[in-house]
Amino acid sequence: IEAEVQRRKQLIHQSEERKAIISKCYKRKHPELYILQDSFLAPDFLEIVRYCTSPDAHLQGLLLYIKSFSDKRIYRLPVFTEEFCKAFVDELENFEQSDMPKGRPNTMNNYGVLLNELGMDDTFITPLREKYLRPITALLYPDLGGACLDSHKAFVVKYSLHEDLDLSSHYDNAEVTLNVSLGKDFTEGNLYFGDFSQDPTPVPKYIEIEHVGAQGLLHRGGQIHGALPVASGERWNLIIWMRSSAVRNQLCPMCNKKPELVEAEGFGDGFTETLEDDAPETVNLCSLW
Repeated sequence: IEAEVQRRKQLIHQSEERKAIISKCYKRKHPELYILQDSFLAPDFLEIVRYCTSPDAHLQGLLLYIKSFSDKRIYRLPVFTEEFCKAFVDELENFEQSDMPKGRPNTMNNYGVLLNELGMDDTFITPLREKYLRPITALLYPDLGGACLDSHKAFVVKYSLHEDLDLSSHYDNAEVTLNVSLGKDFTEGNLYFGDFSQDPTPVPKYIEIEHVGAQGLLHRGGQIHGALPVASGERWNLIIWMRSSAVRNQLCPMCNKKPELVEAEGFGDGFTETLEDDAPETVNLCSLW
């Protein structure tokens, strides 16, 4: 355990070292992709955001725009244009084929890219979360701090026949997760969802959901899920773990205890010191646990 603790403490420093080298030495193939633009986003997604930012927006109205699955609070919605997804995957492949140092997304995925190391956090992921996603999550997940998701971890994972085929059951270190299928061509590889991590049942019921290109799935981070094996081709997924310090400062979603906060660089897994007066009234911790 001590060895793992020390390994994790070194992750942020190693990541910063890689990010500095990449910033200095990596030649971007599509530099225009690194700054978020409305033209990257599907027109239907922009329409959803317009609705969610209107004065009369409410949950039932939003559900007319997106597809809901069962009672597990899983939703599918368009996110990017196909043109953007194709160019983005081309950029990711260019980076993978370079001699740049590469950190991997997590201990379960061996192939993929940490987008903060690639230099996409401040100019792409943060505005995507703040301007476009948060109005949506505010209506879908008010009990999970959907209106005050103030940090994230964003990465891309890759599945193919000779690399990672699938992903075992797990839940995310996040309040809300967005999972977007970027392509390329692949067969099978559906996602499956079981219980919410805090509400296990003796015989869990799983549902399978197909991943549609350029579209995203929004779900609670605590929803147990995984990915079935791809049968052919190659699939790239953009994953954004969105976190609310107002929620997790009170109760850690991973260990279900009140965390003891220590100083950290970056987002610190979303455990951010906030004044009590700043805690949003929309967060109802009792409804969570």
